[in-house]
This record gives sequence, C-alpha cells and structure tokens, in this order.
Amino acid sequence: MFADERTERIIGILSDSFFPILKAGLYFTIPLTLIAFVLGLILAFLTALARLSGFKPLVVLAKLYVWIFRGTPLLVQLFILFYGLPSLGITLDPFPAAVIGFTLNKGAYSSEIIRAAILSIQKGQWEAAFSIGMTKSQAMRRVILPQAVRVSIPPLGNSFISLVKDTSLAATITVTELFQKGQQIAAVTYEPLWLYIEVAFIYLMFSTVLSYAQSKLEHRYDRTVAK
Repeated sequence: MFADERTERIIGILSDSFFPILKAGLYFTIPLTLIAFVLGLILAFLTALARLSGFKPLVVLAKLYVWIFRGTPLLVQLFILFYGLPSLGITLDPFPAAVIGFTLNKGAYSSEIIRAAILSIQKGQWEAAFSIGMTKSQAMRRVILPQAVRVSIPPLGNSFISLVKDTSLAATITVTELFQKGQQIAAVTYEPLWLYIEVAFIYLMFSTVLSYAQSKLEHRYDRTVAK
C-alpha cells in the first residue's frame, strides 16, 4: 500500500513538473544556446582569420585567447564573470553573464574547427582562384569558405549539441534554465532522483532532435550527394 502511494506521488510530481521544466528549456536553455553559438561562431571566424592572417600581433592575440579559454574550465570562466567581476565594480545579470561566458568559450573551441577546415582545402584551390584573377579575399569568400563550410558542419554540429548540455552550468550563476528549474522542483518535492532523471530525459529529447537535424544538414552538404 505504501509503495503504491509513493509510486502515485512520484508519477504525479513528474507529470506536474514536466512542462514547467520543458518551458524553462524552451525559454532559457534554447535561446541561451542559440545566442551563444551564433556569437561564438562570429568570434571563432574572426579568430581563425586572425590566426591565418600572418600578421604577428593578431596571431599572438588570437593564440592567447584560444589558449586561455581552452585551457581553463568553463565553470571557472562563468564564476569569474558573474561572481568575480563585481569586485572590480562590474556587475552582470545572470543571463548576459552566461551568454558572454559561453560565447567566449565556444568561440575559442570553434575557431580551431574553422581554422582546420580552411587549412584542409587543397592549395591548388587557392592557385586556381588566383589564376583567374581573384584577390586573396575573393578567393577566400568564393572558393575556400564554401568548401570549408562543408568540412566544418559535422564538428560544429557536435559542438552545438554539446553546448545545449553545457548550458546546465548556467544554473550555477542563477540562470533559471532547464537544469535549475529541475533543481528548484526537487528541493520542494524531495525527489531529486526522479526529477533529475526527468531533466536528463528532456536534455535527451533536445539532443535527439538536434542530432537528427544535424544528420540532415550533413547529408545536404555532403560532397558525395548528387546535385
């Protein structure tokens, strides 16, 4: 009898909490992911170009940025932005702090993906572009980048899906995203195991949908797909 009552209670908690947690994911987790990823891509592209520019000050600056943000934990970076900067008189709200932290971190990692994709294009492609009178910037824009995009889609897609899960760290700086919403409900219901399993299931839902979309995108841009 007691077991039946407990089972019913857990089922009731999970059914009542599912949509509030999902709503937090749709209102905070997904927007945070999209904003940070887009801004991170822009930063990554500029960083990759700086690394490839051959202009020593830019190269050194880009390398330093990548070294710092790839070599330190994302959680520490978020804590510095949200809890550390106020000691210097700079106070950020939770969501902007999370956006900045994820953007800087993802920009560093994605810049290496983009740089490697550009470097993977054969030298002959550059030579062919120059032979028909293109400048370096025209060759980059019209010949190299379209091919580099195809190469970079799989790793960037994986990076995006990883970012969805990494946003759970935003809970540590009080962003009411998917994971923190689950924490709040677990603190009231005293059922952390089942609530966290439900949170994991919702993350799994998001990741599955995004993985499917990634596979479709990869197929679309696959070099072997007949046009």
